[in-house]
Amino acid sequence: MPDRRPFERLPADVRPVNYGLCLKPDLIDFTFEGKLEAAVEVKNATNQIVMNCADIDIITASYAPEGDEEVHATGFNYQNEDEKVTLSFPSTLQKGTGMLKIDFVGELNDKMKGFYRSKYTTAAGEVRYAAVTQFEATDARRAFPCWDEPAIKATFDVILIVPKDRVALSNMNLVERKPYPDDENLVEVKFARTPVMSTYLVAFVVGEYDFVETRSADGVLVRVYTPVGKAEQGKFALEVAAKTLPFYKDYFNVPYPLPKIDLIAIADFAAGAMENWGLVTYRETALLIDPKNSCSSSRQWVALVVGHELAHQWFGNLVTMEWWTHLWLNEGFASWIEYLCVDHCFPEYDIWTQFVSADYTRAQELDALENSHPIEVSVGHPSEVDEIFDAISYSKGASVIRMLHDYIGDEIHISGSEENKG
Repeated sequence: MPDRRPFERLPADVRPVNYGLCLKPDLIDFTFEGKLEAAVEVKNATNQIVMNCADIDIITASYAPEGDEEVHATGFNYQNEDEKVTLSFPSTLQKGTGMLKIDFVGELNDKMKGFYRSKYTTAAGEVRYAAVTQFEATDARRAFPCWDEPAIKATFDVILIVPKDRVALSNMNLVERKPYPDDENLVEVKFARTPVMSTYLVAFVVGEYDFVETRSADGVLVRVYTPVGKAEQGKFALEVAAKTLPFYKDYFNVPYPLPKIDLIAIADFAAGAMENWGLVTYRETALLIDPKNSCSSSRQWVALVVGHELAHQWFGNLVTMEWWTHLWLNEGFASWIEYLCVDHCFPEYDIWTQFVSADYTRAQELDALENSHPIEVSVGHPSEVDEIFDAISYSKGASVIRMLHDYIGDEIHISGSEENKG
């Protein structure tokens, strides 16, 4: 293997409890302004706070211990290679809780990661841009300074300030939409507080969309957001999602923990889909089905991808790997259970016969090469993490889980999952 880049995880001196995050994207100039008010716990006295941060300019930062006055940071030291920033304070921050406030600006980039812009054309032929996110694995830090490691979980209160004629979505349900005092063309959209969750699963979308909706048998509001004028192409994915949620609720013996789930087709999207908790993003081909023209293989693909991402709402989002080294457990499991789910919801597809060609042989192709790697890979630096999102983690992982499931049987397999919930 090439030489490993030196890498250290974030120090444990300060930990977030809640992120209060307000973002104001500019869809014309491709920038955004952000305000972070994070409730944090100082676990060990320190005069600096180290966070992840990439392509963001911090304007001001301060820390106010509970019941005491604000202390302004006197220096921001960016370690660009490591995607970190160190906030230095003139006095020691004592053990206890307090509020960290950071004002910052960033770019709505065109890299399809972080908080980025996605191009679309209106019915009248006008080119416009949506603002969307892709944070897995290590790109939440491009949208706001944060502790961007999967084990460092917190709750999130999100506010988006957006043009009033745009749809604004985040992980949770909308709780308030009110005029923005400084500009009559904008609105302030506030979302409910999330459960405790990892940064890589946070998401926001600002754009123009139509939707179809239903309620699953267990009462969850399900919506599929499509490009304007294509709502009917979301109906098949809506049916799949509404059938899938009760299946996973019964399989994991845990109800879906959020009040809603949105599935949305994004015009410019790097992966197949992303399991952001409560706001799952997809490339258009993995979500939209034209009832007149789409072939059966397209339907099966959409059903599998929806099944995969909704499995993550439990396995990955509710229960999360401690570090990216264990990615294969997250992705291999979802890549296996998507078939179990589709087989349950659409037995006529006989979907397991396709596992062999779609996953097993794909895994063998990559595994036959000299540069193959074990299913579990020790990774550190963000550049290494990106390398393991491949057919070994997904398809070989799924093939091994399928083998084990077949060998030990479904009942023991499920009870093993139950025992591991603790």
